[in-house]
Amino acid sequence: MDDFANPAEPLNGSQKPQVLVIIEHQVLARTCILSILKRELTGFDIVEMATTSGLNWLSGREVRLIALNIGDKQITDPSIEDDLALVAAFCPNASVALLSNRDDEATASAAMQRGVRGFFPTSIPVDVAIAGLRLVLAGGVYRPLPIIRQNEASNLKPIPANTGATVLPVIHEGNDTTEIVPENTMVDLTPREQQVLAALKLGLPNKLIAVKLNLSENTVKMHIQHIMRKCSAHNRTEAVLRWSERLSGHNGHARSRVPSSS
Repeated sequence: MDDFANPAEPLNGSQKPQVLVIIEHQVLARTCILSILKRELTGFDIVEMATTSGLNWLSGREVRLIALNIGDKQITDPSIEDDLALVAAFCPNASVALLSNRDDEATASAAMQRGVRGFFPTSIPVDVAIAGLRLVLAGGVYRPLPIIRQNEASNLKPIPANTGATVLPVIHEGNDTTEIVPENTMVDLTPREQQVLAALKLGLPNKLIAVKLNLSENTVKMHIQHIMRKCSAHNRTEAVLRWSERLSGHNGHARSRVPSSS
């Protein structure tokens, strides 16, 4: 397969659709990602290529998102820095999403500091990754909150409600399951509202929150309304920001921005 694969025919006659780009060296992995995105993200012209050297072929096209697989490499690896520089040069208006075999906090933070809009460890489930990509396409930022391993999770002890102690908001228990737990003990929110808020911070849509928490979408919407009312927020984004500021004790930046639409 060539370094650059010709995109599909335009969907609306002479009007060219917006472009999503997959950059993955391995042919099999690239083909699998392409198949999933074509099924889940319709309406886009999805282009695949092996390296960033093919980006010059997209001159004049409206590139919305570039998904780059960095494998086991560090963000500071010179080859990754070169790739990000080429992306910025050829597609300055595109959002960048990195796929990485690393899931440590340092790598995720380093990616965010370089302007990456989405950081996707290969350890997360496909449905979570698709929800994260939709968040990035909607103008948000996706990154997993700090991850702990299954054996570490089993050693966690219950935290009394009045301690104010912090626990990690997401436990990835393998490639197939994700358990959402509250980030902090928040006495003004019910346990279920804390779980919904933790999911909102991940940028998950109502449908995915419902699946993860085994709730109906209407129940999820009800919990979101309660959260918004309790923190005097007008939308989901403001609710996440207000609770983040409250927990940190000052006005700060939320770790992920969530679009206001349900």
